[in-house]
Amino acid sequence: MPQQQRTLSAADLSKLGALDTCSVSNAIERLSVRPRNEGFVHGALECRFPYLSPMVGYAATARIRTSEAPMDGTACYYDRMDWWTYVTSIPGPRVMVLEDVDERPGFGAFVGEIHAAIGQALHCAGCVTNGAVRDLPAVGARGFQLFSGSVAVSHAYAHIVEFGQPVEIGGTRFHSGDLIHGDCHGVQRIPSEIADEVPGEVFRMRVAERELIDFCVSPRFSLDGLAQRFRRENGQ
Repeated sequence: MPQQQRTLSAADLSKLGALDTCSVSNAIERLSVRPRNEGFVHGALECRFPYLSPMVGYAATARIRTSEAPMDGTACYYDRMDWWTYVTSIPGPRVMVLEDVDERPGFGAFVGEIHAAIGQALHCAGCVTNGAVRDLPAVGARGFQLFSGSVAVSHAYAHIVEFGQPVEIGGTRFHSGDLIHGDCHGVQRIPSEIADEVPGEVFRMRVAERELIDFCVSPRFSLDGLAQRFRRENGQ
């Protein structure tokens, strides 16, 4: 079941949704709340709709399989009302975070047009999975974001093994209720304790970066001047 975390106001979530993931990542680094090599998915996902706005939401986690039939003989992969009930227990907006635990992740696709439609009705912004997805034109037209390791023609035997437990995708562990942010660059987890500080930190960072870029393209540019700016940035 979801772990208790501080949730953000609609206004704060909207501010995060206006930021690209690289800026959010830089802000998290500047706030020094975790090692720089943690908290983001690497080497496992592709953003299927890079033209969509950044995705923000709280993680609804599950483990899935697709290569073999479920032990209980369940035939339809999307009629799990216990799963959908759990999803609604997560604060909105929500993101489905699905770890494909098959030996060959992505044998079949769990999420397609139907799953996306139900997810949107339950205020899900998108899905993150190391497995496969399908029905890309229809899902993209809905504005439902997908991050996946692959695409597949068939559902195969797509089914949920368990839900609500921590999952791991691309070296990053996600807990139920974690705040997720993703765009064309990838997916990351925003620590709840500093989530409301991120937009302000991004603003301050962008001011400093704009000044540096303006200096680089100006006639005043020199290596000595660049070194002086770096020293000031490092408090020297």
